[in-house]
Amino acid sequence: MQRRSFLRSLGLLSAGLALPAAPALARAVAFVTRQVNGKVTAQGRGIAGVAVSDGYSVVLTDQQGRYQLQPHYDARFVFISLPAGYEIPNEQGIARFYQPLDPAAAQQVADFALQAMKGGDERHSFIVWADPQMRNNGYDAEQFHTTSVPDTKAHVATLSHGPVFGIGCGDIAFDHFEVYEDYKKGVAAVGIPFFSLIGNHDMDYTARTDNGSQATFNQLFGPTYYSFNRGKVHYVVLDDVFFIGAGHRYIGYITEEQLRWLERDLKFVPAGSTVVVAMHIPSNTGAQAREALKEDPIGGVVMNRQALYKLLQPYKVQIISGHTHWNEVWEQDNITEHNLGTLCGAWWSGPVCGDGTPNGYGVFEVNGSDISWHYKATGFDRQHQMRLYKPGAVPGKPGSFMANVWNADERWAIEWLEDGVAKGAMTPYTGLDPLAVELYEGAEKPSRNKGVEPNITSHLFIATPSATARMLTVKATDRSGKVYEERLMLNA
Repeated sequence: MQRRSFLRSLGLLSAGLALPAAPALARAVAFVTRQVNGKVTAQGRGIAGVAVSDGYSVVLTDQQGRYQLQPHYDARFVFISLPAGYEIPNEQGIARFYQPLDPAAAQQVADFALQAMKGGDERHSFIVWADPQMRNNGYDAEQFHTTSVPDTKAHVATLSHGPVFGIGCGDIAFDHFEVYEDYKKGVAAVGIPFFSLIGNHDMDYTARTDNGSQATFNQLFGPTYYSFNRGKVHYVVLDDVFFIGAGHRYIGYITEEQLRWLERDLKFVPAGSTVVVAMHIPSNTGAQAREALKEDPIGGVVMNRQALYKLLQPYKVQIISGHTHWNEVWEQDNITEHNLGTLCGAWWSGPVCGDGTPNGYGVFEVNGSDISWHYKATGFDRQHQMRLYKPGAVPGKPGSFMANVWNADERWAIEWLEDGVAKGAMTPYTGLDPLAVELYEGAEKPSRNKGVEPNITSHLFIATPSATARMLTVKATDRSGKVYEERLMLNA
């Protein structure tokens, strides 16, 4: 556990390829008063009430779909908060809801032409890929294309209630930006539009400050923070990875400019609405308590999260994050956070993350303002939601067996049966997943990435069967009442 922990070290990461940051604007150009005019239309008719932003101010289109704004001198894009009921503009699956700003132009026209969606989108679904994190376009990219992409495409086909979109939840690359082409090909093959957000491995570490660290991402995917709407849900994407200007170090932090923008963006969202916030570093996790840390790991959670929570207080909030390479769901007050297991698992070094969660992705199904979710393990069907271990797998409890129910939260019921006889609830347990220990613990494992170690997790459950038990069954019931079941046969 001592050899690898980017959650305890200011985000200190291995060095990798980084492209040079875009040159700063000349001061004479930066202070030119600029004006952007445009129109948001569908089939030639203006759309009223669409939020348009430069990342600083937010304005609404008028009855004819027209808008006007004066961009901030640091603004790089003008973008729309895509209204509900319209198709997501995209290029081979990569969402294009923005236009770059010309820093030398005093006047600029930026029009947005949308297409109305047949059947509406009050019911819709979305897929979240956390940390594809390909280090190279060899083995990592091959695994991405031959396992993750076809699995996602097949699962999308089962989501029959309304349109489906995707979110790439950061660390698309592992510092080597040439793999972005592989990512884009994968997105195109899945066949749904994907929104993208920046992770710590997607930054230019040659930049002198955080402001320049998004240059490559900006060129390929547009702004690093923005919003859009699907049905009755308002979606917000944030950049919470703050480069501190030295090495590969960063902290989890949301800048003041983003918080101000979010405050303005949310003024047009009615209180009580469902708001989904996607960002790379989780706002919070249970790691501090599980690992008995004196304080939060500043590279592993958002240090100024209370400011974010305050802005989100009037809403029903789902936060979706990646970064940690484990799976965890927590809930407090009006917020539920899904810190998702990763597409690459333990950096493409094995079939599971450090907490035993299978390589996979999050799936969220939306009906009006209600959201249900499940975790989809790559290579398994939707029912695969737990792994069982025979007695002897629990340190210090040789008679106990274990269930790892990776997407369980406090509202799940985890029960067990012995030879068909109900025995009640299993006991929550915090520790290491036995498969993760087998694959990753020790200085020589795994062979492809010796820095990987298993993580302490709290989504484990144990119980002690009788000495004569032949078959153990675990029934896990999620918060929506869906039941998952696995059986474990013991030797006679």
